[in-house]
Amino acid sequence: MGKEMIGLPIVGMVMAEVAQVGLMIMGKAAMSHGMPNFVFVFYSNALASLILLPASFLFHRSHRPPLTFSNLCWFFLLGLLGCFAQISGYAGIYYSSPTLATAMLNLIPGLTFILAVAFRMETLNLRSSTSQAKSLGTIVSIAGAFIVTFYKGPSLLMAPSHSSSPHLLLGQQSNWVIGGFLLAADCVFASAWLIVQVQSSSLYLCRKLNQASVLKKFPAELFVVFYYCFFVTLQSGIICLIMGGDLSAWSFKPDVRLVAVIYSAVFGSAFQLGVSTWCMHRTGPVFVSMFKPLGIVVSVVIGVIFLGDTFFLGSLVGAIVIVTGFYSVMWGKAKEGKLDVQTQGMMSESSSQKVALLSNNTGEP
Repeated sequence: MGKEMIGLPIVGMVMAEVAQVGLMIMGKAAMSHGMPNFVFVFYSNALASLILLPASFLFHRSHRPPLTFSNLCWFFLLGLLGCFAQISGYAGIYYSSPTLATAMLNLIPGLTFILAVAFRMETLNLRSSTSQAKSLGTIVSIAGAFIVTFYKGPSLLMAPSHSSSPHLLLGQQSNWVIGGFLLAADCVFASAWLIVQVQSSSLYLCRKLNQASVLKKFPAELFVVFYYCFFVTLQSGIICLIMGGDLSAWSFKPDVRLVAVIYSAVFGSAFQLGVSTWCMHRTGPVFVSMFKPLGIVVSVVIGVIFLGDTFFLGSLVGAIVIVTGFYSVMWGKAKEGKLDVQTQGMMSESSSQKVALLSNNTGEP
């Protein structure tokens, strides 16, 4: 891949990570002003669907794959997992902070590995260096998640107007733990979402599951994202009707809630998810995952400046531990991918030699 080919995905992933952090911050701002998390998910995905529909026809007008019932089932499953992930994720952000959310997102590769092994989609061979790296990295990442959830420690960065009374800190600690568990649930749903969504060359999954992956069956990124947002809209709408609540939470005024929904639809669901899916299709999941720790730095800076969040020592230590485990898992996946490519090359070379030998034996030119 040339410099021009790799340069665009790099810029795209940096912008996508910044957009994702902004999405978390805007979501927390909307929920702090009275909008429930499931209502926010409904509005943002509904608006994103309206934006993505014409964009999908525009960008894929010359190579639009046929829509089958099987594809619709996969899109429905993507939407269901994404709906649960978004609702639990925004609830976790409401109780904690975007900084904790971005740190916890680095659990996803390790949790994906656990799910793949649990469903016998990937083989666990502890004698292999790749399996050792992924297993150790997963354990380290989970340990880091416990650190950021249960240990806060002294504050390192704090807004000037931040209050620190003992009663308030006790309430914040309990909310922080609840937020940590909700964000962990978000990561589990996101890991399952990746198992369904990721392309056929993905290093996350075994070969059996890749044959049924969505982007292999339907290689049109924007349409995949559109159908995903569309089904999330339907499913979150049903949840909104079941949950009921105050109708004023559905109302819009020219305030932060309206801005948050527009930002979420344009830069969150449409831009961030579309760019990430495009980069994953072009460069693979390892390249995309390399940029995840960048979100921690961005969320710390923006959270402290604009939200008045406090950055604790526990968040720093836990984030370092999680990122260490994250890169261990990704190293194992990358090395495993290289071994698969080498094995396929050797098999291809062996097959070519057999064909040549048969040709010589039969007297063919």
